[in-house]
Amino acid sequence: QDRIDLPQLKDTFLALLQKPLSENGYNKPKAEISQRFPTEMMDNRSTPDPVAPVPSGEFPKARVDLGHGDVVIAAITSCTNTSNPSVMLAAGLLAKKAVEKGLAVRPTVKTSLAPGSRVVTEYLHKTGLQPYLNQLGFTLVGYGCTTCIGNSGPLDPGIEEVVTKNDLIAASVLSGNRNFEARVHQSIKANFLMSPPLVVAFALAGQVTLDMAKEPIGKGKDGQDVYLRDIWPSLAEVRDQMFAALDPATYRRLYSDFVAHNPLWNEIPSPTGAVYDWDPESTYIQEPPFFENFSLAPGTIANLTGARPLAIFGDSVTTDHISPAGSIKATSPAGLYLQAQGVAVADFNSYGSRRGNDRVMTRGTFANVRLKNLMVPGVEGGVTKYQPHGEQLSIYDAAMKYQAAGVPLVVLAGQEYGTGSSRDWAAKGTRLLGVKAVIAQSFERIHRSNLVGMGVLPCQFKDGMSAQALKLDGSEVFDLVGLEPNLQPRQDVTLIIHRADGQTEELPVTLRIDTPIEIEYYRHGGILPYVLRQLLAQD
Repeated sequence: QDRIDLPQLKDTFLALLQKPLSENGYNKPKAEISQRFPTEMMDNRSTPDPVAPVPSGEFPKARVDLGHGDVVIAAITSCTNTSNPSVMLAAGLLAKKAVEKGLAVRPTVKTSLAPGSRVVTEYLHKTGLQPYLNQLGFTLVGYGCTTCIGNSGPLDPGIEEVVTKNDLIAASVLSGNRNFEARVHQSIKANFLMSPPLVVAFALAGQVTLDMAKEPIGKGKDGQDVYLRDIWPSLAEVRDQMFAALDPATYRRLYSDFVAHNPLWNEIPSPTGAVYDWDPESTYIQEPPFFENFSLAPGTIANLTGARPLAIFGDSVTTDHISPAGSIKATSPAGLYLQAQGVAVADFNSYGSRRGNDRVMTRGTFANVRLKNLMVPGVEGGVTKYQPHGEQLSIYDAAMKYQAAGVPLVVLAGQEYGTGSSRDWAAKGTRLLGVKAVIAQSFERIHRSNLVGMGVLPCQFKDGMSAQALKLDGSEVFDLVGLEPNLQPRQDVTLIIHRADGQTEELPVTLRIDTPIEIEYYRHGGILPYVLRQLLAQD
């Protein structure tokens, strides 16, 4: 996550376009940066499916063009931002001034408003600002998570084709709090977090290749240039609306009887009883496998031998890379599984919505379309090489073949492994793929703890050592020795590397089980069996 001052956004983005991939750039030649590509699309920004049939001709087709840096998603979203009345009112005021000057949003920009509270809708209507947001396309699509959790919905097919066919670095602007790779949308590679009024401003501009401090956002109805400063609300204007918006009675009315205000949710049939009745046909909820072959006796701590690498990663692999939350690709293992269960592609929903089904989530582990496994250089997505033959497979398919052959797995990574959202499935899916240990240069705090909690061993390279320094390519076999019953927190264990040419190398790595209770979790195979055994022992 890089913080960019608004006046520097244009130059920063243009520089990133030309930087090599190794420097987190997009590796675009200078001659290509200004290219634009025409397409035909529906002039339609409606995110929810319409309730009534749409009359023919209501959304006429538009001829548009697209280039690098064009904004294709502009979303006012996330409870953490929309719960702040000052920025929401500022967005409404900016929209009002823009409409009054005759500015409009290009049809290529998919706009949406998804506040975290119905109170926002109440005060935007009360102050008369919602109609101006509506006029710019920021209509209410619902309350709750949208782009932050990958619920952006599809782009217009014409836009999607141009972006993917020409590898355009299109942009999203959102007031959410998550913009990890491929999270907002799988085809959008440049995602910027900003305040709600700036989201409206960039939707009007239609591009991030603009210095808003010096360049106009557009032309008004009088033909004159309109700058951000011309439509940016003053603190006094926001303060005046705040007095009108903040009404304690509204909060009491909307939340005093919360259940009664959700009739659709209340009408969903639900089972009753002390024990949940699992539906084997459900593609949303399945009985999790974490207690299969459970016994009252804890496991034993022993050396790990004959392990194959499932993947080798570089730095800053996030939990979104490990366990994506957004849309499910039709050709991915999870997509193929859902289709085999009779689920149409249009009904896939997202990984986040199907997190109650381990069959989907395990197949989705390491399935991020932007993941880079260094065992398969130059290829993006959840693929690896199945050893010893070097066959290229999806990470899920390779893991299942290793499991069938009784081969344990390890993952190797660089700095900050597991950074980002504290997603439990990043550790659960790793465990269910058969990964016994993750060896990284450093770990994000919560993900390290979650790995231990799922019975996966985190180990850390010593300073100056890494998979790249060791020139590992994925053809190796690994042992971890020194894992004995009297294991101690943060002790050294030995990593033995058996190379394909017959050479063997040994080096110390630090055991990142950091506390005595974590030793017990690991001994029991994870925190879930540990807690269950504790409960049964009390009885």
